[in-house]
Amino acid sequence: MHLQLDEFYMQRCLDLAYKSCSTVFPNPMVGCVIVHKGKIIGEGYHTKQGTPHAEVHAIESVEDKFLLKDSTLYVNLEPCCHYGKTPPCVDMIIKHKIPRVVIGTLDINPCVKGQGIEKLKANSCNVTIGILEKSCRELNKRFFTYHEKKRPYIILKWAQTIDGFMDIAHDLKEKNKTYWISNDILKRKVHQWRAQENAIFVGANTIINDNPQLNVRYCAGNNPCRITFLKEPLQTKHFHFFDGTQNSIVFSTFKNGNQNNLQYYLIKNTDNYLQEIMDKLYELQYQSILVEGGRKTLDALIENNLWDEARILIGNKCFGKGLSAPVMPVLPSKTISYDKDKLLYIYNIQA
Repeated sequence: MHLQLDEFYMQRCLDLAYKSCSTVFPNPMVGCVIVHKGKIIGEGYHTKQGTPHAEVHAIESVEDKFLLKDSTLYVNLEPCCHYGKTPPCVDMIIKHKIPRVVIGTLDINPCVKGQGIEKLKANSCNVTIGILEKSCRELNKRFFTYHEKKRPYIILKWAQTIDGFMDIAHDLKEKNKTYWISNDILKRKVHQWRAQENAIFVGANTIINDNPQLNVRYCAGNNPCRITFLKEPLQTKHFHFFDGTQNSIVFSTFKNGNQNNLQYYLIKNTDNYLQEIMDKLYELQYQSILVEGGRKTLDALIENNLWDEARILIGNKCFGKGLSAPVMPVLPSKTISYDKDKLLYIYNIQA
């Protein structure tokens, strides 16, 4: 019964934390709930970097602070114990003599990493760890991947027809006709994904053939940083990627420097350019990247096992022939229907 209650309140922490999924970067999403004799008396979540953490919001929301010395504090990530842009949350918990703290998962950040728990225990706090740990890590998969694998969390995304094509053959294309694969519901969902990730990556062929804007237009949210890799210069004035309307990065074999909201980085090893790109993005503190194609870029990431998740949009149409979609080495973990279209989620447990 005690475990079930802990899981119930931890789930509430996760629900609160998710409210900041597009605003809290580079910090993790954290929610906090304070319970006194079976009743929630305070709760809060971290909303933005540099602002008070979830524990602070939760404690401050409690009207009768006298109750805190007989309460349990639930939080999905280990409370911080260091001075950053805000004071340590551990100190505030100790100050209010909260006797029990239930934590979803350890904070992998070297500035914390178990030290917050040790300080709580040293001050006579009863600490429980690992409640809904898998869900807690899933919520902050970008944060954990960044610190553990020293690279961004990589999401592959593409749309394909029922018969497995990403694009229709050129000889079947009619003039002034579009060949959009997925429906409007999934189109809006893709823009929600863009708003949730730090960066969006496409190959040179996608820029040339599709001229994508790679921004957020069908929902609220910030535009991701656009990223590509070029082996030779393009006539940049012809493509949205180079229009200067949002931060953009070009990894190239020919140029270094910055101009018009566009940063160029020189790639030294073209044989291993993807790893070099991910190393640089880690250095630049990008925690996640959405890869929207094209086929060559997706194949290269799959072949090099440089991916964590794939989201495949299956449109309810057939092309007959054209550009075949990538073949994944792992079966889907989840399939969701959106009208007549489907969305497949695949996770790379070997990454």
